[in-house]
Amino acid sequence: MNPLVSIIMGSTSDMPVMQEAAKILDHFEIPFEINALSAHRTPEKVEAYASSAYDRGIRVVIAGAGGAAHLPGVMAAFTPVPVIGVPCRSSISIDGWDSILSILQMPPGIPVATVGLDGARNAGILAAQILATGDKNIYAKCVQFKKELKEKIVKANEDLKEYSFKFRVN
Repeated sequence: MNPLVSIIMGSTSDMPVMQEAAKILDHFEIPFEINALSAHRTPEKVEAYASSAYDRGIRVVIAGAGGAAHLPGVMAAFTPVPVIGVPCRSSISIDGWDSILSILQMPPGIPVATVGLDGARNAGILAAQILATGDKNIYAKCVQFKKELKEKIVKANEDLKEYSFKFRVN
């Protein structure tokens, strides 16, 4: 089984966030790989990794990084494979804003799809949806996932009926 998605992070300290993408890919039964690569400490490895992604079967990259958060952009510079950036809070970040803006504000020609702060779960879902455009099996799993989300909210509204208040009108 070859990976379709590559989950990368600037350091293993991002793993508590990035594992949420892995859990979603597991849920959708999409093969993936996980690696730590640093845009600043191992730039030549990032270039080689990104440049070989497509030939290795990678169709989506999920790249998480904190602080200056250059990893998603550097990956996008070296591969035409879609890159989803996950800004991560870190011990050196400015409450995550530096990470968000570093990933979000890419120059023209080097797009990175950016999810919310610590939003690796959404990155995993987006990766599945990207792959679903060319895979009916993954598409069906995405449809089922959305259906389950809807059912969860319908049930939550039913559960709210057990709360009684004197002036409640619904």
